[in-house]
Amino acid sequence: MPRPDDRIEIENVNTPGRTSRVDRAKYEAMRTALLSVLTQDKPGLTVAEAKAALLPHLPHALFPEGATAGWWLKAVQLDLEAKGTIARAPTKPLRLYRSAPGSA
Repeated sequence: MPRPDDRIEIENVNTPGRTSRVDRAKYEAMRTALLSVLTQDKPGLTVAEAKAALLPHLPHALFPEGATAGWWLKAVQLDLEAKGTIARAPTKPLRLYRSAPGSA
């Protein structure tokens, strides 16, 4: 049975006030990988570019062959947007970049 500290509560920028509990290890691995590939340069990376760039940074034990990486990327993206850590450029396709410190 998972221990309570094995899970983390995340937010979703699209549904303010609603949280979900997810696997802490996978969340933290994806968060680290995503933040390692995003810069403050606008307009940033498309989600596809970010995914391609972060896949090599993910632990194989948690994401074998990149399994479920797309779902985790979206979950972490929405949480980090809700927290103001990253932002989306008003472009199509969607582009992501790191928010400037203190801009959240």
